[in-house]
Amino acid sequence: MSRATNAPASRKRRKKVLKLAKGFRGGRSKLYRTAAESVKRALAYNYRDRKVRKRDFRSLWTIRINNAAKLNGVSYRSFIQGLKKANIELDRKSLSDLAVNDPQAFKKVVEVVNEATI
Repeated sequence: MSRATNAPASRKRRKKVLKLAKGFRGGRSKLYRTAAESVKRALAYNYRDRKVRKRDFRSLWTIRINNAAKLNGVSYRSFIQGLKKANIELDRKSLSDLAVNDPQAFKKVVEVVNEATI
């Protein structure tokens, strides 16, 4: 009886890894073992950094809102507190967009917030 090597399945597995390693430099894209290590690490970074990207954007939005609020004479903390008191349910992403692209509208929001805190 001839030896069974499971050739189609193992070749498919290796091709899948090498396809994911396309674009890597040197042996990382050509040699299965190094490609498998690199792909495993890359997928782990990919998973981790999808979460980090959300964190980074929220931080960026906070910085933009803070700067725009300070230009309008109010601190970030009191601005966010005033938004809650005034029942304005704008998220940080849209507030940041207002602060960057439409400073007049942001100024009106700050005025409404100031009226609510008084």
